[in-house]
Amino acid sequence: MTARPPVPPFTAETAAQKARAAEDGWNSRDPARVALAYTEDSRWRNRAEFFSGREAITEFLTRKWARELDYRLIKEVWAFAGNRIAVRFAYEWRDDSGAWYRSHGNENWEFDDGGLMAARHASINDVPIREAGRLFRWPAPGPRPADHPGLTELGL
Repeated sequence: MTARPPVPPFTAETAAQKARAAEDGWNSRDPARVALAYTEDSRWRNRAEFFSGREAITEFLTRKWARELDYRLIKEVWAFAGNRIAVRFAYEWRDDSGAWYRSHGNENWEFDDGGLMAARHASINDVPIREAGRLFRWPAPGPRPADHPGLTELGL
């Protein structure tokens, strides 16, 4: 088994580290890199899509980031217990016509003993925004800078 620290059981500190690592990975917009954080048979629900396995995750993320341009994401731990973490998140993106959106959601994560995510359940809502109303402004792709406010600080 491949280990992906931090591993369960999670504490407030290690749950926050796990959420930030996931955020940084997704902000890379590298589907193959992101897929390595999940078990070989990881089960996903993303909006109305249900699938499992790293190959399906890579295919999904490739489609996602081809459509959601200039993607920037922030995650924040909502709750944790044992091998589970619940996060809330928001991300900003634009479509190919230049229209901007902020997508808000919640994810429930379940990890194996080695810290790989075995299940991910995501509920997401999209809200159109004006370019001037964007809050996530850092060079992309890439991680959110350490001094950039999080969701709570941004009032989201």
